[in-house]
Amino acid sequence: MNVTTSDITSEWAPDPSVLPVWFAEALAVPREEGFVTVDGVRLHYFRWGNPAAPPVLMTHGFLSHARCFAFVAPFLARDYHVVAYDLSGMGDSDVRPDCDMAARGRELIGVAEALGLLGHARKPILAAHSFGSAVALTAIELAPTTFGGAVICDMMVLRPSELEKYRSNGRTSPGSGDPNRPHRRYPDYLNARARYVLSPPQPVGEPFLMDYMAYHALRREGTDWTWKFSPDVFKRDNSQRLWLEIGLRLVAASGRKAIIHGEKSQLFTRDSRQYLRELGGRDIPIIAVPEARHHLMLDQPLAFTAALRAVIEEWSIGD
Repeated sequence: MNVTTSDITSEWAPDPSVLPVWFAEALAVPREEGFVTVDGVRLHYFRWGNPAAPPVLMTHGFLSHARCFAFVAPFLARDYHVVAYDLSGMGDSDVRPDCDMAARGRELIGVAEALGLLGHARKPILAAHSFGSAVALTAIELAPTTFGGAVICDMMVLRPSELEKYRSNGRTSPGSGDPNRPHRRYPDYLNARARYVLSPPQPVGEPFLMDYMAYHALRREGTDWTWKFSPDVFKRDNSQRLWLEIGLRLVAASGRKAIIHGEKSQLFTRDSRQYLRELGGRDIPIIAVPEARHHLMLDQPLAFTAALRAVIEEWSIGD
């Protein structure tokens, strides 16, 4: 299905005229929306740009959805074939039973194959946020020669002592949660919207983007509203070991890598930069987006997009 209109609705944007022009124009860029089936599971995706152009594949953070890139990808669409998809069990994708990180890595490779990204002369570049970055790293480990590079966007990389300190303060790692706790139901959208929070908690630089993300994280069920993601994603995605080893895996992963993070992020800090250098990642470019926290596309969307585009363009020149 070709989409030529925006995602703007009266429920989350009662006065669309107050939205920035850049945002409305980005959402008006033509895109394709659809589903592909990977290993028996139906996955939801968006596609922008010319399929003959160099490919870029985007993955989102835990319990989020592909629309976190819906106002970023259009800025790449003139020069690249860009795909963003909902991880299984999140957004509008179906659930993959007992989905561990290896299954998610295979899923990413399957999406790239199903949408024709692996048939181009240039290998797909991955752009991944938070938990999605761990998925991207897993895909690279499973298929080391398949991708042209990975832009890691504010993935949690903390040295073990800092990770322990983070957890001792009552904060949870991406992927943590109770799979046996059913979703709450809310009588209307406003009550549901009031329960939408970010993890880790933070203010956002562009509140209208928070509203946008919240609206598309919810669904109607009869007369009630509830969350799109499935509690089943907590069954295999809450590995504590994952985040202890992620720095070493990032350094060891093959191919080109770059890191973009929020300068005020709790999950990738000044010490994270030093920690990666100590692990041997001295050749990995690290870009800090000023005034941004972990959810950097909600804080500084244009600055984040500029940094992402600069990395991808530099790699494209080098191909």
